[in-house]
This record gives sequence, structure tokens and C-alpha cells, in this order.
Amino acid sequence: MKKLAFIFPGQGSQQVGMGQSFIESNPKNQALFQQADEILGFSLSKIIQEGPEDKLTETSFAQPALLLISQLIHQELREAGVKPEVVAGHSLGEYSALVAADVLSFKEALSLVHQRGKLMEQAYPEGDGGMAAILGLDQETIKSELAALTEVVDLANLNCPGQIVISGTKFGIEQAMPLLKNAGAKRVIPLNVSGPFHSRLMKSAAVDLENILTDINFSEAAVPVYPNVTAKKTTDADQLKALLVQQLYSPVRFHEIIEQLLNDDLDAIIEVGNGKVLAGLVKKVSRRAKVFSIQDQSSFQAFINWYQGGE
Repeated sequence: MKKLAFIFPGQGSQQVGMGQSFIESNPKNQALFQQADEILGFSLSKIIQEGPEDKLTETSFAQPALLLISQLIHQELREAGVKPEVVAGHSLGEYSALVAADVLSFKEALSLVHQRGKLMEQAYPEGDGGMAAILGLDQETIKSELAALTEVVDLANLNCPGQIVISGTKFGIEQAMPLLKNAGAKRVIPLNVSGPFHSRLMKSAAVDLENILTDINFSEAAVPVYPNVTAKKTTDADQLKALLVQQLYSPVRFHEIIEQLLNDDLDAIIEVGNGKVLAGLVKKVSRRAKVFSIQDQSSFQAFINWYQGGE
């Protein structure tokens, strides 16, 4: 049996119509969509299948939508007898990883990420915060340049070599971009996001999230999880819960998680969810890594063929 890691994408990978090929091929998946609508009390399935895109992009809808699609694909893998040795997720994707590790139920996680999305939208006035991707500059240089600013700007996503995202006030991001360009960044790209995620400006949302999490039962993980905050695998339920709170205002250490996975003696790393962003990050860390992105029936079948002994 092959040893696998499952990694789950986060916000930004949403797309109108995602998951449709799985619904058409397996009636059970339509039932999962209906279950999600019942849990949330509104038609998330209609937003996913019909849009409009700007509504699906809203944080409070994008987050449960992406978790639903990852769970749908994970359900297909489980039915095919495919199980992970270890799991991880990128930001929001950590919640999908916790469902895959049996830490949280699908029902609890779906409701939780919908609330999380609303808290993140409310934490800082829309339009007053921002994020930007910095390409071709190392972490220490970026930190040094940001230290000169009077505005709040933090490291948000440490994605892979030469790809780091910063987050903070809109004015701070506007100040930081030319500084980092002059410091040697190949590209500095403002991101189309509704808030300063994974920065100190999310601490009010973290307080509210902690209160919500108090009433939710977390189980010991059935397989180890690599949390975003520490990049060190754990199965401890209390630690995983506490780290979800810290995750809102801490950097996503995904580059470190990838390096840990590459050292875990795995046969392949599987991106479980819409898009191919995480597989691309893995390849930037190691071109020799065996990676699959499962986002539709054709990519699912290609993976199953390999898993069962084909090429």
C-alpha cells in the first residue's frame, strides 16, 4: 500500500461549477451538497453551481464552499480505499485536514468555517486592509524592510522559495510594495482580498473564534496533522484547537510543511480540492516530488490508476 499525504487548499481556489463532475458521476455527492445546505440554512450548493462569482468569492461563502468540495473529493478517495498517512492544509484548508483526520465532523467544520469567514470579514473594515505577494525575495530581507514601516504589515504566507505574502493596512501595503521592489523583489503583486488575513489585525476575530471553539469537541487525530502555525505534526486535540485560534493572526508556514512532508518517506502528496495551487508550491520546493491534484473525475481516475499500480 502506498504512503500518502493529503493536502487541502485554502481561499482563492474557489470556482463556480467546481465539483460538478463528481456530482454527475456519484449520486452520493449530491446528497453531501444537500446536507451542507441543511447544516448552513441556505443554498451553498446553488452558489457553488451557479454563482455569481463575486458572491462565491465572499469569505463567508468561499470558506464553507471550499471545505465542502474538499470533503466531497476526500469521500471519493475514502470509498476507493485510499487513506493518508498524514494531512495538512493551507490556511482554511487546515479545517479540511482536521475533518480528514477525524478531529472534527463535517457538520462541525462546515458551520465553523462559515462563522470564521464572517468573523474575518468583520474584523477589519473592508477596503482598509490588504495583502500582496512578494516574488523573488527572501524572508529575512522582507522582515527587515517591513520593520522600517510605522503601519502594521506582517508576513502572512510563507508559501515556497521566493513566494511570500504580506498582510496589513492598505496604507502599509502601499508603502511596503515599492520598498520591497527596490530591495530586489522580482515582482510585487497586490492581491484581490477583502481583508488583512494572517496579520495582527485579525486578533479581534481570533478572540471571537476562541469563544466559538470552546463549545466544539475536538478528537485526537487519527493521523498526524501539520498545523500552519508550527509546521510540526501532532495528533493532540487541545493543541490543534488552540492553534486554529493563533492561525488567524500568524503566518502560514507552508514552505516548512512541504519540506517536512518531503522528508516523511511518502510515495506521493495529493492535493485534495479545487485547483492546483498547492501542487505547484510542492514542485517549487522539489521538482522530483510525486504530486497529484485531484479536482475532477479525470484527475481522480488518473490518480487511482497510479495508486493501483499503473503509471
